[in-house]
Amino acid sequence: MRFPMKCASMLALLFATTACVSTNATVLDLTPQSRPPVDAAQVRIYRSAAQVTGKYTEVALLNATGESSWTNEQKMLESMRKKAGALGANGVILDAITEASAGAKVAGAVFGVGSQRKGRAVAIFVVADSVKAP
Repeated sequence: MRFPMKCASMLALLFATTACVSTNATVLDLTPQSRPPVDAAQVRIYRSAAQVTGKYTEVALLNATGESSWTNEQKMLESMRKKAGALGANGVILDAITEASAGAKVAGAVFGVGSQRKGRAVAIFVVADSVKAP
């Protein structure tokens, strides 16, 4: 009876690790002072740099990945907002969110390896004095 419990635990762990989105960051802003973290709910999402209405500093490049069958674009954005906020950024300029091809999804299903959804963005810090009211 212990073997099925171990299997169930292993499956639960596997599901938990594949169901979430992970975002890594390459820090660009190497200023000596660090910014305090920003709550993810306060990090604005911009579809392009033209939408940013004030002066800003690029803080980091963000790369998010997640299992395509367990994630969606909303989860990708939430993960990027959380990572940006942890770095003290108050905005994210989206670059792209790409889906795995149909062939990759079929191959993943056949071989049991899954396929990845990927997202790229730039975490930014918008200077408060330069932000215009909407």
